[in-house]
Amino acid sequence: MKKKVIIFSSIIVSLAVIFTYIYQSREPFAVNGTGNSFYEKDTKTVLSDKKWLLTFTKEFKQESIKGNESIYVTDKDGKKVDTVLEITEAFVALSPPEGGYDPSKGPYELHISGEIESVDGKTLGEQKKIKFMAIEELPTVASKKELNKLFTAQLERMETAQKSIGSFFESIKESTASSEDSNSGAPNADTGASEAESSGGGHSDTNIQVQGVDEADIVKTDGSFIYQATDQKLKITKAEPVEKMQVVSELKYTDFSPYQLFLDGDQLVVIGTFWDEKMYAGSSDSKVAGEMIMPMYDSTKAIIYDISDRSNPVVQKTITLEGNYVSSRKIDNHVYLITNKYADYWILRERPEADLRPRFSDTQGEEEGEMEEVPYKDIRYFPDSTEDNFMTIATLDLNQPQEDASITTYVGSGDQIYMSKENLYVAVPNYGYAPNWANTESTEVYKFAVDGMNVEFRANGAIPGHLLNQFSMDEYKGHFRVAATKGQTWDENSPSSNHLFILDEGMNVVSSVEDLARGERIYSVRFMQDKAYVVTFKEVDPLFVFDLSNPNDPKVLGELKIPGFSNYLHPYDENHLIGFGYDTKLEKDQWGTRVLTNGVKISLFDVSDPTNPLEKHTEIIGGQATHSPLNHDHKALLFNKEKDIFAFPITMYDENNKDHSYRLAFEGALVYGIDTEKGFTLHTKITHQPENTMYEDWENMVQRILYIDKHLYTVTPKGIKATEITW
Repeated sequence: MKKKVIIFSSIIVSLAVIFTYIYQSREPFAVNGTGNSFYEKDTKTVLSDKKWLLTFTKEFKQESIKGNESIYVTDKDGKKVDTVLEITEAFVALSPPEGGYDPSKGPYELHISGEIESVDGKTLGEQKKIKFMAIEELPTVASKKELNKLFTAQLERMETAQKSIGSFFESIKESTASSEDSNSGAPNADTGASEAESSGGGHSDTNIQVQGVDEADIVKTDGSFIYQATDQKLKITKAEPVEKMQVVSELKYTDFSPYQLFLDGDQLVVIGTFWDEKMYAGSSDSKVAGEMIMPMYDSTKAIIYDISDRSNPVVQKTITLEGNYVSSRKIDNHVYLITNKYADYWILRERPEADLRPRFSDTQGEEEGEMEEVPYKDIRYFPDSTEDNFMTIATLDLNQPQEDASITTYVGSGDQIYMSKENLYVAVPNYGYAPNWANTESTEVYKFAVDGMNVEFRANGAIPGHLLNQFSMDEYKGHFRVAATKGQTWDENSPSSNHLFILDEGMNVVSSVEDLARGERIYSVRFMQDKAYVVTFKEVDPLFVFDLSNPNDPKVLGELKIPGFSNYLHPYDENHLIGFGYDTKLEKDQWGTRVLTNGVKISLFDVSDPTNPLEKHTEIIGGQATHSPLNHDHKALLFNKEKDIFAFPITMYDENNKDHSYRLAFEGALVYGIDTEKGFTLHTKITHQPENTMYEDWENMVQRILYIDKHLYTVTPKGIKATEITW
């Protein structure tokens, strides 16, 4: 690494550069088992169908792995178990024997030869061993003692990790000094269309990923009224007729901030954040509040309203779950709500008897119920997860709001979910601990069968790398498909790579396409039946087209490299794909080449010949600071092919070339039409901002665009405007 990089002025950047240099100069070669850190003193507990996924910190020589002589499992008697070894460019997988590991023959031991080599000739150094027990079902926490034992083990791991970090940074001075000396003088089945388009209805619906699986949003409509969650208020506006549009109901909250809605006939579900410091007084561990850095009670609340009379919503049910809101889905009359609570297990140092369970309340009507801990019998844990938090899944039946919600809690949580009409998938990132703090990231995916009020764990699988968002996952004809990036784009020593995996119903990897676009990362993914489209980026935008018609043999059919990148991909028809993202430009300075955004970019891709995808039309909007909610939130899009509408909110800036300052040019909604031959046509621009404003006013910023019959409605926190559709 060059000396000029080491003396970079920013402290944070300097630390990152130093870390990168140390990492590269040591050139560690290490192995990590997904979801497990290599503490040889630990005995792991895994499910009997556990498939060990071994990832390496550097590219490894496949020929250095001599089959089951290099990697194998022995039972309690030292006998080799009949496992199946699979070696790919990105990872090594060891599948269990037919029928899984027999719990009575444990403990087992996984052996990994120290002779396995990296491509540059380094070896692991010594044989690695993992001792593990096998269990047939996902275990339930039986008592406070057992739960706290899990978190005490996690606490010990973290303390060990902190010591390792301390030792690591102790060596930075010496390593940095030597570096300066040595360098002196020397970076699904669904098309994705909204339900309104599919049904040909008279009003739009939320832009969702899977047909039949609704997603909560800040705005909903039923074609007569518009429901809006904003600024600690719930607003219901009568939209028709346009000339008599008026707010018929406005509910203001004091300790509740709503930001997600579901609409189901005459019922409205309002989801948001609830906080109340006083709630600690009723906790069995109220002393915790005084010991926490931020002593505030923070929960997720869902309120079910009867809106038969839109001017007078009546509360039917209120459920409160301790923890942060992750996501939710609605299938028919059932709402699935997922939250995540980080366990304050650090207090176990001084208070080993603390009750760490998350709390909940389930009441009828408006009255706030007393928070109670989730029963131990309803808490399960993923035995080989390194996550230290609680994931709670609550299921509500809108047809029977008087019935208790179904609540199940798991130790170990995810930050991305995908849901089909039959299954829920939760992605859990894992960053394992390997020698020299090398990168061993991977992702566990937990599969739950969904049937009305019942959500039951079915299987889990693992892949190397991390996911971008929910569109990285898909289910199609019994297979689960997932795209992931492994590594970081800045790591020149071990460049990032991108992979697509196909898993079977048991969450076993059956096939993959690996090591695409080295040094880049995934920016967007779209699965469309037996095709998949993946955009990666670092300096140019490769669009990859995958053929997934044979799940046992996925292939890259074509690749297109263009400037810019797409954050979001949306189907137009079976032969065309819309990309929404940024135009980019390269700028060179004393530090090297930088990539700068240069306005929002819309692309129409022709994929009729998947071996030769084409960017047929483009539209670049605004200057460098221009941005849209659609760059990070697919629900900000209104698309209807029949009405020729592709609409989204946007904030546009113009750049002053003299002083490189930016001036607000427009804030509001842009409504485009799309023609496969003519490209993009701007139908209209709609704004709520005052004339000649220098800065966008948040209250007048367009958040969503929807349509009802012959009018577009632009929704802002302050109000709603109707615009006739005239094209």
